[in-house]
Amino acid sequence: MSATVGDAIAALEAAYPPALAADWDAVGLVCGDPDEPVSRILVAVDPVVDTVDEAVDEAVGEAQLLVTHHPLLLRGVHGVGADTPKGALLHRLIRAGTALFTAHTNADSADPGVSDALAEAIGLRVEAPLVAAPTEPLDKIITFIPVGPAITAVHDALSDAGAGRIGDYSHCSFATAGTGQFKPLTGANPTIGEVGRLERVAETKLEMVLPRHRRAAVVAALRATHPYEEPAFDLLELADIPSARGLGRIGTLPAAEPLSAFTERVAAALPATAWGVRAAGDPDRPIERVAVCGGAGDSALADAVRAGVDAYVTADLRHHPAAEHLLAGSLAGRATPALVDVAHWASEWPWCAQAADVLRRGLGGSVEVRVSHRRTDPWSLGTGSQQGGTPQ
Repeated sequence: MSATVGDAIAALEAAYPPALAADWDAVGLVCGDPDEPVSRILVAVDPVVDTVDEAVDEAVGEAQLLVTHHPLLLRGVHGVGADTPKGALLHRLIRAGTALFTAHTNADSADPGVSDALAEAIGLRVEAPLVAAPTEPLDKIITFIPVGPAITAVHDALSDAGAGRIGDYSHCSFATAGTGQFKPLTGANPTIGEVGRLERVAETKLEMVLPRHRRAAVVAALRATHPYEEPAFDLLELADIPSARGLGRIGTLPAAEPLSAFTERVAAALPATAWGVRAAGDPDRPIERVAVCGGAGDSALADAVRAGVDAYVTADLRHHPAAEHLLAGSLAGRATPALVDVAHWASEWPWCAQAADVLRRGLGGSVEVRVSHRRTDPWSLGTGSQQGGTPQ
């Protein structure tokens, strides 16, 4: 049975869950039919004329799916007429029978994701995310149920209310045997025992985790199904679990090297661009522990400082944040991370090979998956300014 566009989407969304995308982002299937068969896929950073040309090129075999990192329709549009730039691209893809799929900020935060690919290209051993994605707060509910059919009833009710879910598993719990003790007082209507008499009952201690936002529903389910008039239970807030997902990555080099050599390392690891690679800092400063962020990384600059890394590699660093960063280190009398600024497209291009591997593993050898080597960085010309005029 041949693979379909839907099969490719399933593989990509398993690796880059849509739930990780920022709320302003536009990810997923842009055009195409999930039920259509797919035998060739092209992976690229940008959905632009060059990559669409390559995807629908009959000379190399038309791709039935173009996978890109950047969205084509990130901002809202009122139409996709063929007389508009983006509409023209969509019409070309649809006429050629080529679907378009985007994995953007969900690929940025996935584990592994865009910054893992950048770190690997540079030669870093990844330790942790630079800005860890928040994990869902968890509670644990512990209750005590008399031995008998009530155990199953309570367990099922708690599961239905949202407890006992761990990853791809449901109805998760732990039970231990014990003895419960209580004395019903005047006004009580005990299920077991009599008012005024101390009771000892064989009970099962049931423990289940639950998302904190389901706390009220789970407690209500417990009270509704527990056979006791006043069920005893503990509700504990669990410690936050460190996340391997998130923006950017922190890693280490095999050995320290001067910033000048590290800058050359970065340049050699990434595709050439007119932008090139530039650095801010002492050329002789030893670099060993490094933060990276594929794409525009201004927003994580303070996180790189807090992480205490020797250098921060990212794209689109603006003049004022970079200057203020260096000034802050100078005034504080301490070395803030050296900055290594690369072209946005180049910083994300290593991800294409990662996404291609995801598709090959998910679809098997029946589908040809290619990575586009066309440079879609918008800057097409660069020249040095060493011979420029002297500032007056």
